[in-house]
Amino acid sequence: MSIEKRLDFFERYLSLWVALCIVIGIGFGKLFPGVVDSLSKMEISHVNLPIAVLIWLMIYPMMLKIDFSAILKVGNRPKGLFITLFVNWLVKPFSMALLGWFFFKYVFIGLIGEQMANEYLAGTIILAAAPCTAMVFVWSYLTDGDPAYTLVQVAVNDLLMLVLFAPIVMFLLGVSDIVVPKDVLFMSVLLYIVIPLVAGYITRRILIPSRGEEWFNEKILTPLKPVTIIALLVTLVIIFAFQGEVITNNWFSIILIAIPIIIQVYFNSSLAYGLAKYFKVPHNIASPAALIGASNFFELAVAVTISLFGLTSGATLATVVGVLVEVPVMLSVCSFCNRTQHWFDFGSQLTKEKG
Repeated sequence: MSIEKRLDFFERYLSLWVALCIVIGIGFGKLFPGVVDSLSKMEISHVNLPIAVLIWLMIYPMMLKIDFSAILKVGNRPKGLFITLFVNWLVKPFSMALLGWFFFKYVFIGLIGEQMANEYLAGTIILAAAPCTAMVFVWSYLTDGDPAYTLVQVAVNDLLMLVLFAPIVMFLLGVSDIVVPKDVLFMSVLLYIVIPLVAGYITRRILIPSRGEEWFNEKILTPLKPVTIIALLVTLVIIFAFQGEVITNNWFSIILIAIPIIIQVYFNSSLAYGLAKYFKVPHNIASPAALIGASNFFELAVAVTISLFGLTSGATLATVVGVLVEVPVMLSVCSFCNRTQHWFDFGSQLTKEKG
């Protein structure tokens, strides 16, 4: 009998924790405006230092999980990876830009105004241009995904993010007539992608050969897991402390922002899943491909929007809404993948045997 797979406590209720952060952050901002103002002034070159430290505590543990040697094995089954890369880099950012333009600049423009429309559009574009990393392993686990192949998909995406994230963001924001300081964007990529990725690689290269992978997982990765979640929640409290007035005066904006994000998730997951079925990719590779194509590296997106537009911007709020909706929406995608596993019977010979 197979054991039912579930998210752990923090991940299962992540949307609830984010909702609590909204309440706590708004309350903190109103009760302690002086503290919030002091935090906002702790900046160097458009980088808020408290937020930068918290973002690092989120991203660095994720990068420690990436075993780049797994990339060498991708040649054995390349179709699943090609589908993932096609959806992530040639479809997802552009479909989000189109959806964001349609809803924010056309459908909702009378409710939010031109300035907020531009900021929400910028935030959703940045959110979609950052493929998911750590949470993909959770989604893959819940759908019986091949963990080694999922690792390959994530590793290749992280490497491509080094060179594609900034140009895609600059192009799409430029097409949308949203001005982005190039130096700030590239500094964000350096701080929140390049340095953590290199640091994670060096840490693995030093500790695993000398201590072993089991020791590394138990003594390094496991203790850091709650640190990532706590850092995320504290970051959200600070963001909502700054966003308090915006939210209380126009709380309906959260619902409006969520609409194109949710549509984008289902569109991209369906596209990746459908392509996998068409090209006869086994289910244990097809389901992670669908999940990677749907979810986002929201920690990076939050960090970049803060650097580019500030803590109180609509762009930052849009990325935070992405955090709020991700868990329940992605769980529904996982459920669909599990219910439709029989669609992929043609790959049964490659599916892992169950005891």
